[in-house]
Amino acid sequence: MRVGFIGLGSQGAPMARRIVDAGHETTLWARRPATLLPFADTPAKRAASPADLAAASDLVCVCVVDDADVEEVLTGEHGVLAGLRRGGVVAVHSTVHPDTCRRLADRARTHGVTLIDAPVSGGGPAAAEGRLVVMAGGEPGTVAYCRPVFATYADPVVHMGPLGTGQLAKLLNNVLFTANLGTAADTLALGRDLAIDPAALARVLAHGSAAGFALDRVAAAGGTLDRFAGHAGPLLRKDVRLLTDVTQAVGAEPDIVLTAAGAALARMNGQQSTGNGRRPVQDRR
Repeated sequence: MRVGFIGLGSQGAPMARRIVDAGHETTLWARRPATLLPFADTPAKRAASPADLAAASDLVCVCVVDDADVEEVLTGEHGVLAGLRRGGVVAVHSTVHPDTCRRLADRARTHGVTLIDAPVSGGGPAAAEGRLVVMAGGEPGTVAYCRPVFATYADPVVHMGPLGTGQLAKLLNNVLFTANLGTAADTLALGRDLAIDPAALARVLAHGSAAGFALDRVAAAGGTLDRFAGHAGPLLRKDVRLLTDVTQAVGAEPDIVLTAAGAALARMNGQQSTGNGRRPVQDRR
């Protein structure tokens, strides 16, 4: 299969490398030429625009930052939909609003193109090792068509249901992760208040029933959320906002997880409340 890949960031680059190494004919495009340099020693082709990339592809994988980026790459004057053949497929690996995927799928359909949402989780190291998780939403046949490519960088690849359900699963994952970051940091801070060394406590918790990825990340960051504020903070804030919008639209009331996620984001901002009018959080740093 001919694969185009757009979005060579810390997670997208190793995903693209896995596709190339698996032997798929691969074409790359990037806004910043420097991100293409690591592929100079590979057979991957470089395209002059998303449209040129699409013209050389059967499947185009998009792994850019947010809704606006996805829309620009797909629908711009020289976007993917201007070049992808009828019968082609677009897989949106970015984490965006489910409605964005539905709207773009309608737009793609007018070009004879099928779009699925396929957000990923796990980070760059997991991508490099082929153990991301892909949460796919869309027609089963289209997901099956993409599965051999997804399997180069992900295990498992889970079909969640109709278009948009992959994004919902990813948003739920990221909101829970954000909440877990906050509770992990708060637990280590409480231990410090009780005269327990945070590093020793983190080692114990990592081997007990409280073990988890978020705890590992917080412990590696020195027991606080300070290091998350600059890079991960804005992305997590975006995803919490997106899920909040989705839940409000359907009248759902996920009180605990969104309150905890809000508290974690407030902690990253150096604030003492969740910012959503709910329960305040004492900052023990």
